[in-house]
Amino acid sequence: MKYNFTEIENKWQKYWEENRTFGAKEDYSKPKYYVLDFFPYPSSEGLHVGHPEGYIATDIIARYKRMNGFNVLHPMGWDAFGLPAEQYAIKTGIHPRMTTQKSIDNFKRQLKAIGFSYDWDREIATIDPKYYKWTQWIFIQLYKKGLAYQAEVPVNWCPELGTVLANEEVPEQIEKGYTIERRPMKQWMLKITQYAERLLVDLDMLDWPESTKEMQRNWIGKSEGAKVNFKIKSHPETIEIFTTRPDTLWGATYMVLSPEHPYVEIITTPECRTALEIYVNNAKNKSDLERQALEKEKTGVFTGAYAINPVNNDEIPIWISDYVLMSYGTGAIMAVPGHDQRDWEFANKFHLPIVEVVKLIDSDKSDLNESVFTGEGVSVNSGFITGLKTEKAKKKVIEWLEQKSIGKRAVQYKLRDWLFSRQRFWGEPFPIIYLEDGTVKLVPEEDLPVTLPEVDNYKTSGTGESPLAGFPDWVNTVDKETGMPAKRETNTMPQWAGSCWYYLRFLDPRNDKEIVNKEKEKYWMPVNLYLGGAEHAVLHLLYARFWHKVLFDLGYVSTREPFVRLYHQGMILGNDSNKMSKSRGNVVNPDDVIAKYGSDSLRLFEMFLGPLSATKPWSTKGIEGVYRFLNKAWRLVIDESGSISSKIKESSTEGDAERLMHRTIKNITDDIDDMDMKFNTCVSELMIFVNEMSKMEVIPKTLVVTLVKLMAPFAPHMAEELWQRLGNESTIAYEKWPEYDPAKAQKSMVTVVGQINGKVRARIEVESGTDEEKLKELIKHDEKIKSYIDGKQIVKEIVVKNKLVNIVVK
Repeated sequence: MKYNFTEIENKWQKYWEENRTFGAKEDYSKPKYYVLDFFPYPSSEGLHVGHPEGYIATDIIARYKRMNGFNVLHPMGWDAFGLPAEQYAIKTGIHPRMTTQKSIDNFKRQLKAIGFSYDWDREIATIDPKYYKWTQWIFIQLYKKGLAYQAEVPVNWCPELGTVLANEEVPEQIEKGYTIERRPMKQWMLKITQYAERLLVDLDMLDWPESTKEMQRNWIGKSEGAKVNFKIKSHPETIEIFTTRPDTLWGATYMVLSPEHPYVEIITTPECRTALEIYVNNAKNKSDLERQALEKEKTGVFTGAYAINPVNNDEIPIWISDYVLMSYGTGAIMAVPGHDQRDWEFANKFHLPIVEVVKLIDSDKSDLNESVFTGEGVSVNSGFITGLKTEKAKKKVIEWLEQKSIGKRAVQYKLRDWLFSRQRFWGEPFPIIYLEDGTVKLVPEEDLPVTLPEVDNYKTSGTGESPLAGFPDWVNTVDKETGMPAKRETNTMPQWAGSCWYYLRFLDPRNDKEIVNKEKEKYWMPVNLYLGGAEHAVLHLLYARFWHKVLFDLGYVSTREPFVRLYHQGMILGNDSNKMSKSRGNVVNPDDVIAKYGSDSLRLFEMFLGPLSATKPWSTKGIEGVYRFLNKAWRLVIDESGSISSKIKESSTEGDAERLMHRTIKNITDDIDDMDMKFNTCVSELMIFVNEMSKMEVIPKTLVVTLVKLMAPFAPHMAEELWQRLGNESTIAYEKWPEYDPAKAQKSMVTVVGQINGKVRARIEVESGTDEEKLKELIKHDEKIKSYIDGKQIVKEIVVKNKLVNIVVK
């Protein structure tokens, strides 16, 4: 009987849906396992074959854990607010809710067609008012805790999109061709900086890729050093700087202020003012990313003012340069060009002094005109710390600064507060109103959610205001408490808001009384496995950790961290080895693959391509090979008439067949349990198992039952069908995973003789059944055999399987 994958897959997908096979219940008597995919954004283009790769991996884990007795929560939902839907609405006049829902429906259809074991009863979408009611509620808690505030800050304004972008979002939009301007605007901010140290320290408790943890460490950017005050000649003000190397103060030959520093206007001399004003205006139109680029040419303007170096009273010139940011540290630096690469480049360009104050121990003076020395060593030309090693020198300088009250020990973070306002229609409204007297008030929690208005115009104003500002019927409201007229906040929250906490809502998605039931949260959290792309290392992952810690402090969650284990999948490229995109014409639609080969073929092939973390190209030939394997597995069990093959008998399993079975169980079990996500080895084991069983005259039914169970996480539709045809009435999804006997899983070893011209020269131990080519290679690599064949011509190679290899040389 032919393997009719279309009929089989439709049958079981319908069965799973009708029977709610994968619905998760709070069974507190069982160990839980919460496996979660990164929240997908449902684009209008639908899935291509690269998207399901990570979903297949988590589905394998979810199915495997169920068969091992775990109570598994494996949900799916939609990160549905976003710029693309709003931009489409502006062009077409179609409400973004309609286009977003259409995209969701298409994504959901495609995911169901691949056979994922999601609990669809827990499906959520960030655009649902019943969901964003609780996003607004969380904002209220942040506000009450003093973590949400308004400030006029320099922001990244994108005129084409009509909205502000966070620093983290800038690179993507620049890559798309949009321009970014810096302009001061009043925005909502969240004090993520108050959690900087905890976000940093708690990374050590996470089983995450080290590269991702390092990205977060670098983004948080903790630096230990000192704050030092520099007097300004002929001015009462002092400039505070932060330095990690207070031991290099004697090498500070000039200072640099950010163009936005408030003292720039005060200290600039008349003869320098015109050039400086031009420079400041140009700097306003550069993003922080552009200004911090290491490879860019250093630029700057002299203010005409001088600072006094506190350790030697030298007068040093004060410059401005756009490589110094007002948003980082104090917006000012002491420049030590002998020992900082950027300062060295700047000093060389503007012919400023370079002084050596640190050198390697036991080395001659380096030529700082040729290169900069940024390492640690011993202080030179540095007053009372001359001759001290770097660490001791730092401590002594800090003590001296504190004694003189001109500096102090300090810790600084690169992390900035989270810019939380967006000038968009399609986002979560803030639960904020403004009274006529300027009072800022929260919307009462019982009045949540604040919903978006039903309108047909989504265009930005171009003035920096949100499109919502153009709808007076929505903007104008009344303060419930005082009866005073009020206006709503017209900015909306960023897309990241809804995705910060969605993993919690999956635990209790229909609860309209609280964000999550505490008993359910305590049972299911934390997430045991979280899988998605590495591109969100300092966006979603950092923001979610921040919100979770706030909710932990407020007593709403029971864990310090939301995601115990994190894994990033690699990328599946097009047939041409380039990233899949419509412009390249190399996108492969999973619908087409499923129609031709079936979803089990798609699932197996994507795992067979290689380790999950690797980047690999799509291959039509490769999926055809996997499809042939599935057909072979089908024919192994089902004969031409559609009955169970007559070769399958209720016979005992012993000898090589028994070893094969136990070894296959062990290898697949170990490969899943180690969480390396190298499922390609599991697929290989299944192929070997089927190939070996195909050679048997009589196949013990125990082997077939084992095969079907082992296939269940990988090719669930075929496994369900074969399981039923083997006489079982219930789904295989909760059947017990096969166990192995370690002793019986041991490889059967034999001694193979290595001969040279018929004379025994070596003996090696190999696995029974090792093929001829492998045997020849093993014998040739034996040290004794190599001594007889090196430099000789091999005339002939004779192999007797499991017994000998005879190499004829001359």
